[in-house]
Amino acid sequence: MESILEVMDFAGAGRHVVYRTSDHIEAPNWSRDGSYFLFNSVGLLYRLDRAGGTPVRIDTGPLDGLNNDHGLSPDGRWIAISDKSGPDGKSRISVMPAQGGMPRLVTPDAPSYWHGWSPDGKTLAYVAARGGSRILNLYACPADGGPETRLTSTDGLDDGPDYSPDGRFIYFNSTRSGNMKLWRMRANGSAPEQITFEDDTRDWFPHPSPDGRWIVFVSFGTDVAVPDHPPGKNVTLRVMPTSGGAPRVIAHLFGGQGTLNVPSWSPEGRHFAFVSYRV
Repeated sequence: MESILEVMDFAGAGRHVVYRTSDHIEAPNWSRDGSYFLFNSVGLLYRLDRAGGTPVRIDTGPLDGLNNDHGLSPDGRWIAISDKSGPDGKSRISVMPAQGGMPRLVTPDAPSYWHGWSPDGKTLAYVAARGGSRILNLYACPADGGPETRLTSTDGLDDGPDYSPDGRFIYFNSTRSGNMKLWRMRANGSAPEQITFEDDTRDWFPHPSPDGRWIVFVSFGTDVAVPDHPPGKNVTLRVMPTSGGAPRVIAHLFGGQGTLNVPSWSPEGRHFAFVSYRV
């Protein structure tokens, strides 16, 4: 399998390849100054120059079981990572310096999967299951660590929380309608509302643009089970206005899991990064 890190020009100039590798890479983030990308590969974190070249491993201390849920703080000084290298093999969230260094555990309870950082840098939004349940809901806690707040409570699956640029809303995907669709709610978990409705897609991982006008997300077909987001599928990247309206397809690709799990817009909001795959 070949992994291809690509950039989409949202203004209409299409997509172009930044990096190809026979290694399995996932989930690019774009640095706050636009100069580099982050991605994970085989449990480790890497930095890649915007122009491509050779990735450089970022020191994550003793943690070597990272998954594809990671992202930079709004000021670019810190990285939130999700790692399962502990004895029980369950994912927990830590925060570490952006240049690399010793991670600091934020969520001692597991499993916990990071997905969003509030615009003021004070709060993390994440997916978790608690109390022995396997049902995943959305939570938030201080970025410095502390008591967590449960934001949703459903019998299905909530995933992929990402904050709006003004911090008022959290966008996420949920099975609460019977299909996997996009939703948004107030940052405190109140007033949830569905924002995508098509029956022929399963919609995952909504990411608002830096100017707050657009949402980019990945859509699977109905060949995929409602709660699943597997790799190795024909998927589409779609965008829609945050003000509402029909989504439109901007790319067809082979991917799914690992393609667009985390926030990946460029700082100026004209581009976003993603990973496609080729057998």
